[in-house]
Amino acid sequence: MSPAVTPSRLAALDVLRDVRDGDLADRALDHALDRLPERERGWTQELVYGTFRLRGRLDYLLDSLVRGRIESLDPEVLDVLRLGAYQLMEMDSVPPYAAVSQSVELAREAGEGRASGMVNGVLQSLRRRGGEIRFPDRERDPMGYLSTWHSHPRWLVERWVGLWGVDDTEALLEADNRRPELYLRTLGVGTDEARERLAAAGIEAEPVPLSPDSLRILPPAGAGEALAAVPATVQDPAASLVVRYAAVPGGARVVDLCAAPGGKALGMAERAGYVAAADLSPGRLRRVRQNAARVGERGRVGAVVADGRFPPFRDADVVLLDAPCTGTGTLRRHPDGRWRVQPGDLAALEALQRELLEAAAGVVRPGGWLVYSTCSLEPEENARQVDAFLDAHPEFVLDPPEGAVDASLLDPRGMLVVLPQHSGVDGSFAARMRRRT
Repeated sequence: MSPAVTPSRLAALDVLRDVRDGDLADRALDHALDRLPERERGWTQELVYGTFRLRGRLDYLLDSLVRGRIESLDPEVLDVLRLGAYQLMEMDSVPPYAAVSQSVELAREAGEGRASGMVNGVLQSLRRRGGEIRFPDRERDPMGYLSTWHSHPRWLVERWVGLWGVDDTEALLEADNRRPELYLRTLGVGTDEARERLAAAGIEAEPVPLSPDSLRILPPAGAGEALAAVPATVQDPAASLVVRYAAVPGGARVVDLCAAPGGKALGMAERAGYVAAADLSPGRLRRVRQNAARVGERGRVGAVVADGRFPPFRDADVVLLDAPCTGTGTLRRHPDGRWRVQPGDLAALEALQRELLEAAAGVVRPGGWLVYSTCSLEPEENARQVDAFLDAHPEFVLDPPEGAVDASLLDPRGMLVVLPQHSGVDGSFAARMRRRT
């Protein structure tokens, strides 16, 4: 009698299918996990995110064993193979026979019974020979090695090597492939007091030297437990640093364009008089309202449904434009992003960012500040975008704050540049500009 496929593996395949159809992995995974018992959720999350994280490496292994090329396989069958390969190569808790047999049954359950024999043969070969397959040599073929072993699209690897060289790029790829840690950005309390409250709840936390408002929550504690103990929001230090860099004056009127889910708006509300948190999505704005209510900031953070290209605001002291971008600074946290972003996406995003910057400029009062930020590592979305804006708007000048963030995080002109391979956290960028007239 064939073993029944576990619900966790069925859920994992559902997520990969949803992402293939255009969904985001974190959103698809949240829906899938809702159907699973609590005890199975961590294992399923590891399988899904691990498969996305190492997809390039897994594909290289599978391509060495499949007759023909893996590109010719049905996408559903290929995803079954990827899930099986990840269990065989990376999940010590899974017996090899179970990884193979469950993958065979998963193919049948997915309506791909005709491919079950091939799935069995390929995974049995991987089980026996996986450790013998040689990857491209780092010295003779650095691009091939970096893209396959470190599991990133070759075009992105080539781009980054052009920016930083082989060694620094390899450090970035390694950072992307580490499991993301859980960070809180404290609100209304200092990190010392927050650590005391967390300790009283049995939760261990460590300070983050580069980000004085951040705490790293140590396993096994989860986000829900930590947020119940202290007023805070789940936020990577790279995002928290953008708020510190913005240096919002006390009592300021702030507009946060593209604000959802509201973490930066809540951070700025600590000093601001009022923050208008705008976003085009009513559903995403519900999260802003919920988060503001949870930490007691509902009176100072207002959620406004608005298109950032046509903002219904004027005369703000500070405008934060956290622009839509490729997200290449957050690939460890969103490992599916590396396979979703395409070279042609840059031009479209640059155009949208320019349009949003033009609109944001009209909201800033004379003497006020415009803070432009992204979670991208790409120069076209960051410094070059700012330079083009300043060339077109002589009424704005760079005005980096003094002492707001560690000097090691600033480029020579005072723009914030957080790189994962140097900081150990996500990547981010920000430029603070003052309107003179």
